[in-house]
This record gives sequence, structure tokens and C-alpha cells, in this order.
Amino acid sequence: MGKKADVYAAVESAPWDEVLEDAFARATRQIADVRARSPFYADLLDSAGIGPDYKIRDWDDLAKIPTTDKQDIRASLAASPPLGRHLGVDPARLVQIQATSGTTGSPSYLGLTDADIATWNELGARAFYAGGVRAGDVVLHAWSLSKGFTGGVPVVRMLAHLGATIIPIGAEAGLHKILTVAKEQRAVAMCTTPNFALYLADQCADTIGVPATDLAIEKLIVGGEPGGGIPAIRARIQDGWDATCCEVLGNSDIATIVWAECPERTGMHFIGQGIVLPEIVDPATGRHVEPVTGATGELLYTALQREASALIRFRSGDIVKVLGTDCACGRTSYKLRCDGRTDDMLLVRGINVWPTAVQGVVADFAPRTTGAMRIVVDFPGHSTNDNLVIKVEHAPDLPPEAHDDLVRDITAAIRSRLSFRADVRLVPAGELEPPGAAKVRLVERSR
Repeated sequence: MGKKADVYAAVESAPWDEVLEDAFARATRQIADVRARSPFYADLLDSAGIGPDYKIRDWDDLAKIPTTDKQDIRASLAASPPLGRHLGVDPARLVQIQATSGTTGSPSYLGLTDADIATWNELGARAFYAGGVRAGDVVLHAWSLSKGFTGGVPVVRMLAHLGATIIPIGAEAGLHKILTVAKEQRAVAMCTTPNFALYLADQCADTIGVPATDLAIEKLIVGGEPGGGIPAIRARIQDGWDATCCEVLGNSDIATIVWAECPERTGMHFIGQGIVLPEIVDPATGRHVEPVTGATGELLYTALQREASALIRFRSGDIVKVLGTDCACGRTSYKLRCDGRTDDMLLVRGINVWPTAVQGVVADFAPRTTGAMRIVVDFPGHSTNDNLVIKVEHAPDLPPEAHDDLVRDITAAIRSRLSFRADVRLVPAGELEPPGAAKVRLVERSR
């Protein structure tokens, strides 16, 4: 008999075909329930000829249901403020209202019932457990706690559900407060964005007098922006803290965390069995993509037991790559990495360019660079036939005579690895806005 999987919920190690069979059955029930409660989905399903008795048996059946995207949700919110035609419950049943981060525009708002919060708590507990957090661990919360974002209060609830001891400082507290609390309270884990984790490590000695490697933190859970899975960035985070770094991924409209890395750190597992149904589609055609190793596509989600603000076949905008379909940890879902969002991609002389891929190249040139970079978009839209301008922070101790060599080396690496020409411009360390409460924007738009 094989080794028993060390998972928070047994369903995480259930055979994947059984997980899917159960998800399709749950989707059938959820779609019928949502159409009865949500005018938005009643209209959408009727327009597609999907009746009350429609049954989901496979991906083909699911694909007949129209997708929903951010613009649809904004239109629903505008048509029936404050929470839209898709709310689906009596507002008196709501116990919490959250906001999305507004990555692709103004924030959206979503309601949660007691049952919805319990569902999110279960997802979060599975995710943090996968990353090594255990009951009794002192965990410092360093994602944003302001503006009602789902990485704030909901994550505090998730960690409490797991049994951890939470220090809800939040990224807004700033470098000195976060690092001082980490030192004085001997936190053994921290959740934050990957770029902020790196920045905190880099600034720790100058800020509180000791390096981050002297602190008690031994587990980092990073997410909220791409980057935690980029090998060079992950290595710098782990070396800077002498800690493990596991990445998580979610979608505010569906759930804060739906994917999480295990200690193997070879990609994020799906941890939403029985709660969410994920699917991968070709972003251009909408056709289903089988999650085999190497497959790429856009993530869609169907909430399987959400009461308020439930969404069906919601287009996340996240472009992912499947990294594998098995793991030594015993979890049976496929593993993936997020390369970026559909609206992040640039087209440079016909070449698809992801900002995170550029970030990965620049990170490889540490310690000659700080790792900080920005793509300067001085053209309308997402396409250009000119060289792409990239600002790169050089290390503070890099002598001026070494600047030209660094520019040449980064330019050549981008050309070799990403197949486009860049106009690399060095800037002094500290010139680019440092990471903090907000997500790092790798693209600066002047038009």
C-alpha cells in the first residue's frame, strides 16, 4: 500500500476522474439552482436554449453554456446596484461584501453568506496546509488588508479556520512595522506578494538591523500577482529568507485561493474539489483544452456551491500552463503556473510577450540588477513594431563602467530567450516604485 497523502481534505487525493464526475453532477444542480435565483443567469441560459432540466455529463455539455466575463459582471452591477442581477439571494442574508482588486478596471463587488464564507475558509485551509502551514503556526499576514480586497479579511478567516495564530498586520503597515513584528513575535510563516517578499528580505538588515535569514520565518505563501513561480525570483526569495516559498492562485470573483503549491514546489495544485470546477480553454476560440503536461490556455471557473454572487463558466483572464499531472505529495489534480492575464500580453513585431517572462529574464541578472523592471508602453493598445522599451534597476554598487555590459547582456538574453528586440534602459536602484500594498505593475503606460 502506498504512502497516505498528507492533505487537509481527503478529496484532494481522490482519483481525478471521480472528482470530475462529482463536479459535473454538482454543476448540474448548481446551474438549475442559480437560474431559479438569479435573473442574470435565467436570461443568459434561456438565450442559449439551456432549460431547467439541462444535465452536465462532460465538457461538451458544459461548453454549451455561455461564458461570463468581467464586462458582463460590471453590466449586471450597473443594471441592479449595488450587487447586480446575479446576486441570487435576499440581501438580508449577506454577512460580508468584498471588492475585487480592479486589475482590469474599476473594482467589482460581491456578496457572501455564512455558507459562502465557510466554503472560502475550507479552500484557504487546504491551500495554506499544502504550503506547509499548520495549526498553531504564527502567521504574519502581509497582503493588503484595506479596500475590502479578498486577500485581506477573508484570508485572516481562512488561517483561523486552519487553526493558525494570525498576526493581521497587512502590507499597508510598511517595511519597519512588518519586519519588527515578524522579529518580535517570532512568526514562522508569512503570506504576501512575491515582489513584496523579495523587497522585505532585501531591506530587512537596513530596516531593523538583522537580515531576514535571522528571523524565525520558515514558510512563505505568495500570490496576488504572477512571479512566485519564476525560478530566479523564487530562488532569491528563498535565499533571502532561508525559507520555503509556495505560490497560490485564485480569482476574487470566485474565491481568494483555488490553486496552491505543495512542498514539492513543482506547480500549483487545484484544491477546490467539490467547491469549484476549473476548466482550461483556448482564449481565442473558447474550445476546451485537456490539462496535459505542456498545455496552455485561459482558466474558467464554475462555482459549485456558492449562494451569493455565484458565477458559471467565468472567464478569469488568467493564462496558465500545465506543468504536470502527478506529484509525490499524493494530490491528484494537475499542476499549473500562471504566465499572466489576457490583457497583459503585448504583441511586439508579431511575437507574444508576457511581462512576467521579461521579469524572469531580468531576475537572472541579479546581483547586477535589483530585479525590478518596468515595460514602458508608449503606444496605443497592445501591439507595436518598434523595440520594446524596458527600464531595469541596476544594483546600487554596480560601477558606471559596467553599465554598458549589463545592457548588452540583458538585451541579448531577451533576444535569445523571448525572440524580440528590447531597448533596455538602466535606472538607479530605488527609482522604480517599490512593492507594497498594491500589486506590482510591470507595465507603465504613457498612452
